[in-house]
Amino acid sequence: MAAKYTMQEMKNLRKEGETLLYPKMVMQDCCGTDELARMIAGETTFSTGEIRGIIGQLAQRMAREMAGGHAVKLEGIGTFTPSLTLKKGKERETPDGEGTRRNAESIEIRSVNFRPAKELVQETSLHCRLERAPKKSKLHVSEYTPEQRLDMAKRFLSEHAMMTVSDYARLVGLSRTTASKELRKWLETNRKDIGTKGKGSHRIYVKAPGAEGKQA
Repeated sequence: MAAKYTMQEMKNLRKEGETLLYPKMVMQDCCGTDELARMIAGETTFSTGEIRGIIGQLAQRMAREMAGGHAVKLEGIGTFTPSLTLKKGKERETPDGEGTRRNAESIEIRSVNFRPAKELVQETSLHCRLERAPKKSKLHVSEYTPEQRLDMAKRFLSEHAMMTVSDYARLVGLSRTTASKELRKWLETNRKDIGTKGKGSHRIYVKAPGAEGKQA
């Protein structure tokens, strides 16, 4: 079955006011662990349960190695490296060395970065057959400035118990992808006003505890 792609409209960073078209694959769905395990079991002598167990053990072992400051490289797949961030409510150190210095208790794992191996990219390209989707994907340009969008997010959270990425995308007129990136930026730069609950696709944005008495 062919994978579909669209031509995504994006801003030309070299020429203001001009947009360019770039190919973007359309994700149909997500192939999960159970499905992968069943497919691998059908091609090997391992059972689905055995493969599922190995994948689970691999994830745990990778987490422990990265927690110890090691990158994890899987041949034919890629390299995983952890990234750090300050905990909520902790102020950043200044480059001049003045002010509060952050200790290990103020820092936590933010995410895990992934750099694919060349073999994985080549193998994916080898098996990929592309078919153009009917419509091109238009660039979502918000009519509001970043400052206005931030104020709108704060106001929304002052009037609602929570805000999803989709809520924010509709509110300010951005694509869901751009809205998600911008919300993460607001979370980093406005921790006194915006907080989160949940993780991954279940993450929601809420008013930070310290902002309870504030006007947006």
